[in-house]
Amino acid sequence: MPSSILILLGALLIFFIAGIVWRCSSRHISIPCPSWLAWLVEMENPLQKNYNASSLIRQLGIQPGMKVLDAGCGPGRVSIPLAVAVGPEGRVVAVDVQPRMLDRARGKARSGGLTNIEFLETAIETGGLVDAEFDRVVLAAVLGEIPDRQGAMREIHRALKAGGILAISEIVLDPHYQSRSTILKLASQTGFHEKEFKGNRFSFTLLLEKG
Repeated sequence: MPSSILILLGALLIFFIAGIVWRCSSRHISIPCPSWLAWLVEMENPLQKNYNASSLIRQLGIQPGMKVLDAGCGPGRVSIPLAVAVGPEGRVVAVDVQPRMLDRARGKARSGGLTNIEFLETAIETGGLVDAEFDRVVLAAVLGEIPDRQGAMREIHRALKAGGILAISEIVLDPHYQSRSTILKLASQTGFHEKEFKGNRFSFTLLLEKG
C-alpha cells in the first residue's frame, strides 16, 4: 500500500480517536470548541441544511430592524449573515468566551463593512443582558459547551422580548451534541415552549418561544 494512503488512514484514525475522546470527555466537562478549529466550525454542510446559517435565518423569520443575539458565536458563521439580514437599522450582539474566535468574527465584520454588530467576550449564563431586548436568539451547536445550561436558558429567556424565539441547532457530529428531549426538558424548566422542529435526530433546529 502506498505510503501516502497509509498516512491518510493514520490521520483519519487519529481524528476518529480524538473525536471519541472529546465526546466522552464532554459528558463530564463542558469544553468550548478550541479557536484553532475555527475553520471546522465555519464549514457549511449541504447535507445538513438545518444547521446552515441561511436555513437558520429563514426559519427564524429574520426581518430588517430586528435585534438578534448570537450566543456562542465562535468565528461568526451565523453572526455575519445575521447582521446582513437585519440590515443597518437592525442590530446583532455576538457573544463568546474565546477572544480569538471573536477576533476572527470581527475581521469578517470589518471586511464586510458591517457596523451593526457588537462583540462581547463573556459567558452567556453570567448575566449582563438587558431585559426584553432581543427579537431572536441563536444557539448554534453551543448549548452543550455551556457549564450552566439552565442558567444560560434563564438568561436568554429574560433577554428575549415577549413572544421572542430561541433557535437551538444541534448536529450529531458535535461532541457536545444535545438531544431534542434534553433541550425540551431545559426549555420547560425555564419558561419556553416548543414552536417548531426542523430536521431529524442527526441534524436539527428546535424553535422555542418565550411564553
